[in-house]
Amino acid sequence: MTKSGDPRALEASRSGGSAVDAFVRDVGSLPARRAAGSRGRLLFAMDATASREPTWDHACAIQGEMFVAADSLGGLDVRLAFYRGFEEFKVSRWTSEGRELARLMSSVRCLAGRTQIGRLLRYAADQRRESRIDAVVFVGDCCEEDVDQVGHEAGQLGLLGLPVFVFQEGNDRAAARLFPQIARLTKGAYCRFDRSSPDELKRLLGAVAAYAAGGRDALLKYGKAQGGAAALLTGQIK
Repeated sequence: MTKSGDPRALEASRSGGSAVDAFVRDVGSLPARRAAGSRGRLLFAMDATASREPTWDHACAIQGEMFVAADSLGGLDVRLAFYRGFEEFKVSRWTSEGRELARLMSSVRCLAGRTQIGRLLRYAADQRRESRIDAVVFVGDCCEEDVDQVGHEAGQLGLLGLPVFVFQEGNDRAAARLFPQIARLTKGAYCRFDRSSPDELKRLLGAVAAYAAGGRDALLKYGKAQGGAAALLTGQIK
């Protein structure tokens, strides 16, 4: 078992539910981040540069599981953020409807440009200081920035108590070194996935949503409802 906040490099495409178990176990070890009686708030951030274009539509389709997991666990509001092109960084309005988020995501087209992960983390820090978000999901495939600077921004989020759940698409080596560090510094979790593992990724996103909506107890309920690998996990973190 990993120590609290120590993400492991997970392969969501590997056999069985081992990646799901390990990832959700890491999430389950975290303390609740939202105030009692309030709805969870999640920033769903995505790299929309040209390298993501072949899998963008696929990524847009998998987010629905987050709302399914959160609806019965206190509710979840989500704000979409993405970067692309030349210094373009956009954020949507808050929504609690899966269809609305899907519509917003489907309206975005990928454009060539450099990554802006540091800028994204700075934005998340500002939102956290204003108590507007409880967790961040980031989906990306590479990093073209100074890794020490990105690490500094992640460390700031750790001080603010804002976990980042990082999902790496593909096998970029630089991302494979940096992304787990972002998760570790923010006391979040990290997982690698590919297009061959959509069901695994749905469940992983569902686990994050359950945590953001209702904390550790909600995550346990989600595991029981899912059965299989997620159900086995609940016995490990009780």
